Amino acid sequence: MILRKKLVGNNKVNLNMQYLVVFEKATDGSIWARVPDLDGCYSCGETIEEAKEQIKDAISLFIEDLKEEGKPIPEPSYLEAEMIAI
Repeated sequence: MILRKKLVGNNKVNLNMQYLVVFEKATDGSIWARVPDLDGCYSCGETIEEAKEQIKDAISLFIEDLKEEGKPIPEPSYLEAEMIAI
């Protein structure tokens, strides 16, 4: 994938970045979503589809906050993710 960059203040930001999102089922049945590369970025939903939509919004807001604070935007670090049967 080719990543385009644009300059935002002192931060270079990749457009079309893709972050790994981990979805986990909570004890109350809701679905929690978190982004390991964006420490503190998480959301939840009643279904996986709702959690996906919520985490997209959370990522956008998280990155906007970083930009406003003049902090660097973390680059995605994952290479691959998969479920392993044991």
